[in-house]
Amino acid sequence: MKKLSSTKSALLTGTLFLTLAGILTRIIGFFYRIFLSRTIGAEGLGIYQLIAPVTAICFAFTAAGIQTSISKFVSMEVGRKNEAGAKIYLSIGLFISLCLSTFCSIFLYRYAYFIAVSWLGDKRCTPLLTVLSFSFIPCCIHACINGYYYGLKKTAVPSLCQLTEQLARVGSVYLMHQIAVSEGKSLTLSMVVWGIVCGETASTLVSVSVFGVFGTHKNAVIKSKENLFLCTKNLFSMAVPLTSNRIVLNLFAGFENVMLPNRLLAFGYTQSEALSVYGILTGMAMSVIMFPSVITNSVSVLLLPTISEAQAAGKREKILYTIKKTIESCLMLGFISTAGFLVTGNFLGNFLFKNALAGTFIATLGWLCPFLYLSSTLSSILHGLGHPGITFELNLISCTIRILFVLLAVPVWGIKSYLWGILASQAVVALLSILILLVKVLPQKSR
Repeated sequence: MKKLSSTKSALLTGTLFLTLAGILTRIIGFFYRIFLSRTIGAEGLGIYQLIAPVTAICFAFTAAGIQTSISKFVSMEVGRKNEAGAKIYLSIGLFISLCLSTFCSIFLYRYAYFIAVSWLGDKRCTPLLTVLSFSFIPCCIHACINGYYYGLKKTAVPSLCQLTEQLARVGSVYLMHQIAVSEGKSLTLSMVVWGIVCGETASTLVSVSVFGVFGTHKNAVIKSKENLFLCTKNLFSMAVPLTSNRIVLNLFAGFENVMLPNRLLAFGYTQSEALSVYGILTGMAMSVIMFPSVITNSVSVLLLPTISEAQAAGKREKILYTIKKTIESCLMLGFISTAGFLVTGNFLGNFLFKNALAGTFIATLGWLCPFLYLSSTLSSILHGLGHPGITFELNLISCTIRILFVLLAVPVWGIKSYLWGILASQAVVALLSILILLVKVLPQKSR
């Protein structure tokens, strides 16, 4: 019982660190979105959001799966009291991620125009992609180090990196804006993307500095070299399918995001109106809806190593308890958030962004909260139990539902049909996740 209480305390403490950092980051992000909406406008936000699929795919290819794998195997080695093994997983993952991010950066820099025109459908994205290519190497470094600390369930370093990244991003963009204004110019979209590069670089400097002070001892790393091949094989066994799954999912999501403005044209909007609506939805309304998820995101990050460690130790009771409390907490937060957005949605849109359409989107998307928060945490539990394939299939179902709404419903009923498509997709994933855990995954653990 003491161990169960200790695990609960560690999870709560880690969640608190990540939540506080996340809340501060989201608050800064709120003001940043307001600032961008008033300097580059709704259409500018729409163009800026068009590069989001490229960012997501490149991160999936270079770091996302590796970070999750590092977190899982580090937590398992810690559970076995093998500190040296935990550190060699970080070294291997970081080396692989650096190689992939270097290749990705060179490729994106060289083919920015081709990607902007042939995939994103707007050549104005070319300079944005060129600048974005400089962000991947620093991004992969701090992602891997954060994965290591997540596995240790020491969230102070990732929390500090998260906050540093946001402060550096917003601060650098604001500084560039002030310099541009003093010269009689205006803020450009390229400057906004340079803010991403500054944020990733600052976060990397912090994570590397902290790890250099509190990180590995040389002797421990040398001792663990005898297990190099086994550790590499283990890391690849999880990272490859995870990375492949995320790339496929992000390709689907990228197709969805690129097609949405296009299908809005079929509904009757001009190109400027379609990009403006897209920018209001993704750059304004969704930032408000996602604010409470700072709590569930923090829980999700720590659930994976917690569940992995419990599974490695054969502690089924701990796993069941964690799943039960996760579902209860996410539903409670979700229903409270839904009620709040239904009441205040229109006010928030007008007050924060001076945009009535943003308020309408917020009120409508409020229904999304219980399913959104639940599906993200249950996905982390499934990963922790060693079932990345199941989460891939669920996310693929979710993407397919949204794409069908984009292709078939948006040209007929407009943007509101897409909002209901998002709701339907998240509801299906949340319900299927619960069903799979109860019927398929958990019973197998009792055999």
